Amino acid sequence: MMCRCRNCGAALTETFADLGMSPLSNAFIPPERARNMEPFYPLHARVCSECRLVQLEEFESPDKIFGDYIYFSSFSDSWLQHAAHYAKAMSRRFELGPQSMVVEVASNDGYLLQFFQQQGCRVLGVEPAANVAKEAIEKGIPSDIAFFGRESAARLRAEGYAADLMAANNVLAHVPDLHDFVGGFRILLKPHGVLTLEFPHLLRLMEEAQFDTIYHEHFSYLSLHVVRRLLLKNGLRVFDVEELSTHGGSLRVFACLEAGPYVESSAVGLLLNSEANYGLESAAVYEGFAKQVIQVKLELLHFLIEMKFSNKVVVGYGAPAKGNTLLNYCGVGPELLPFTVDLSPHKQGKLLPGTRIPVRAPGAILEEKPDYVLILPWNIKSEIMKQMASIQEWGGRFVVPIPKLTIF
Repeated sequence: MMCRCRNCGAALTETFADLGMSPLSNAFIPPERARNMEPFYPLHARVCSECRLVQLEEFESPDKIFGDYIYFSSFSDSWLQHAAHYAKAMSRRFELGPQSMVVEVASNDGYLLQFFQQQGCRVLGVEPAANVAKEAIEKGIPSDIAFFGRESAARLRAEGYAADLMAANNVLAHVPDLHDFVGGFRILLKPHGVLTLEFPHLLRLMEEAQFDTIYHEHFSYLSLHVVRRLLLKNGLRVFDVEELSTHGGSLRVFACLEAGPYVESSAVGLLLNSEANYGLESAAVYEGFAKQVIQVKLELLHFLIEMKFSNKVVVGYGAPAKGNTLLNYCGVGPELLPFTVDLSPHKQGKLLPGTRIPVRAPGAILEEKPDYVLILPWNIKSEIMKQMASIQEWGGRFVVPIPKLTIF
């Protein structure tokens, strides 16, 4: 059956990256199910030749993927700092205060809204994962447990909610029905309201071979060109954009209703030109991406195999979705990476999907004293190196696999 673009409906015939078969990247395995089968799906990203949206097929519903989620935002210090800075900057720029309503979509455990609440704003989180929303509610963050879209937005509007600011951080890529999702913002925003969207930038993904950010929970891989057209189709207008360092290079897009009062900044045109100059609106640049992917795989396998033959021990730090894509694509199992560690107690004691590598608490590194620590969430490598600086006491070193294998 021919795949169709989720944005414009055109037939998808161009490959962006074919990473073979892979399990759901956040489907961690409890030890008692270690001998059970698990589903694998094609991890084949395609690019639309009409609108240039890079995307995956939908193999599992959002209910299956996000209904009981294992990612809690508050376990990353750097992400909390990012959230606190955002809350201050938005409050200052748009003069938010006790009279303002801030709504976050995919609000997770309240990591962001707590900072707006501290500033006196009224807040509401919309979060589909009941187990994660429960954490926010226990912190005193009002949370509506639902998938966001036109229907839930209309219900909230009928209940009296209308937003001065709506935030949607790292969620747009997770949405299979883009138009239903984006259409909800138009319903819930006040006439002068502002929407900010944060998402990993396709340009950075391609420049730095960040193919490990491709996984089934990410349905789309986004450029400003694509997002701008998507918003316009749904009655929203981009008026500003910022480039961020988060997640390996992200964009923060500012949008309002088409008739909103905000004037488009020069940053929008400059970034659109950068994308066009790189070639994101043409076919040729996408064809060369697969070669970068293969190079990363070869470098990582060469390193791990060489260390194995040299009787050196390499363990992992982190159990992020991107790490599971990398390890499954490269075919790395416990024979090359005996365990990884993670701060989240929700992941500790489980096995990584597909590879079945055990996840332990960070203290395991101090106990085992490995020669190398492979940092899987490379986007927060500085935070991890600081946390685990004590490995230098026995001569341990850090390894980062993306964009090029580097030893620190």
